[in-house]
Amino acid sequence: MGVTHKIFCAGFGGQGVMSMGQLFSYAGLLAGKEVTWCPSYGPEMRGGEANCSVNISDDLIGSPVIKQDATVAVLMNVAAFKKFENQVKPGGSLYLNSSLIHEKPSRTDINVYYVPVNDIAAEMGNTKLANMIMLGAVNKIEKIVDDELLLEAFTKVFGEKKANLIPINREAIAKGAASVG
Repeated sequence: MGVTHKIFCAGFGGQGVMSMGQLFSYAGLLAGKEVTWCPSYGPEMRGGEANCSVNISDDLIGSPVIKQDATVAVLMNVAAFKKFENQVKPGGSLYLNSSLIHEKPSRTDINVYYVPVNDIAAEMGNTKLANMIMLGAVNKIEKIVDDELLLEAFTKVFGEKKANLIPINREAIAKGAASVG
C-alpha cells in the first residue's frame, strides 16, 4: 500500500478554496498519482460556503468522499473552522488561516498550523494570493507534490493566458512554505 493524502479545504467563495483543490489534483495527476476532486458549493457563488475534497494516492481510490478521515484539513475562515474542525482524523493536520481564525481547536489529537495567509498576501500587495500561500505552507509540511508541479498545474487550472502570473504565485508558495519553517 502506498501513500494516500486526503485533503479537505473549506472557506467561502472567493477565497480560492476550489482552486487549491484543483491545483493539488492536477499536480497529483502530473506526478502520476491516482486523484479525485469533489467540489461542494453553497447556494451563492461568491461569499457562500465552499469546500472540496481531494484524494491523491499511489493506489486506486475506492471512494472520493472524505468524512472525518482527512489527513489534511485547510480551513480559511471562522465558519469553516466551526463546521469542519472534526473533518481531520486523529494524527492528521489542521491548517488554519490565522488572519481570520483566532480561536484554537478543541482537539489535542491533531497537528495544528496557524498560517496568516491574508496578512502575508496583503504584504505582497495582492490579497488574491492567500490560497497560494496556504498551498505553499501545506505542501512544505505534508510533502504532497513537488512545488514545481503545483506551478505546472497552474496553467491547467487557469489557462495559458494566466501563465504570466506564475512568478508571483511561485513567490506566494515560497512565502507560505517559509511561514511554517
